[in-house]
Amino acid sequence: MSSPSAQRKPLPFAANFAAGAIAGVSEILTFYPLDVVKTRMQLETGKSSLGLVGSLRSIVAQEGVGRLYRGLAPPLLLEAPKRAVKFAANDFWGKTFLSATGAATMTQSLSIATGCAAGATESFVVVPFELVKIRLQDKSSTYAGPIDVVKSIIKNDGLLGMYAGMEATFWRHLWWNGGYFGSIFQIRALLPKAQTRGSELFNNFIAGGVGGFVGTVLNTPFDVVKSRIQGAGKPLPGTLPKYNWTYPALGTILREEGPAALYKGFVPKVLRLAPGGGVLLLVVEFTLDVFRKALGPPYI
Repeated sequence: MSSPSAQRKPLPFAANFAAGAIAGVSEILTFYPLDVVKTRMQLETGKSSLGLVGSLRSIVAQEGVGRLYRGLAPPLLLEAPKRAVKFAANDFWGKTFLSATGAATMTQSLSIATGCAAGATESFVVVPFELVKIRLQDKSSTYAGPIDVVKSIIKNDGLLGMYAGMEATFWRHLWWNGGYFGSIFQIRALLPKAQTRGSELFNNFIAGGVGGFVGTVLNTPFDVVKSRIQGAGKPLPGTLPKYNWTYPALGTILREEGPAALYKGFVPKVLRLAPGGGVLLLVVEFTLDVFRKALGPPYI
């Protein structure tokens, strides 16, 4: 029996872009409070005093429910440009690696290489938005909103200050994308071949969930460093920042706080990105299906 997607003409770029943007916004709105908790846990030095549930309770009790959505605007504004770069980078690097290796179809190793390269490319767009989000999510934040953060950073650190944490973000995205896309490729190959539209969506959800988990395991230490760098602000005159370059910062945290500190915020992060990865693929496929039906043959 032929695959449900056999004989379909590929949808135009606009449809794929819109589906990715809708899925991304859906995932952000659903899981954003977990991202706030994750950042709070990563910014805390020393032994963590509160876990996931304790952090949620503390934020709600001391700061109100609205604080769980503080800093939401930057990731929502980022979604469209990030998706555009992600799609373009995946397409560019996929074709580049296929051409360089002479392979006819995508393999797992090529999928990992494409994911890593696309993630590294995407990081250049992400940094300023992530920086503003981290500054707003910090418990000690007194900023009025995203514009206030931007004005303050440019005033104190110059325009390049908006790219604090660039190198750590580069590594975070490279490792997550490599783990995510490499895992999706392998899991899809291991799952029973989909014979119906429902089973195809189920396979996508499982593959995305596993991919999200693997990506999170690989990139959490880099995410901890990124949060520390972006949350620290400008050091005092004549002093060096405690966290500067990524790999030395990993060593500093490991030496001062132990191995567990490199996985601070892992639970809320994996609870967001594992099911979030599944939700992302599920919403993308559902939205693409809507576009196919709307456009009709030969896209169905």
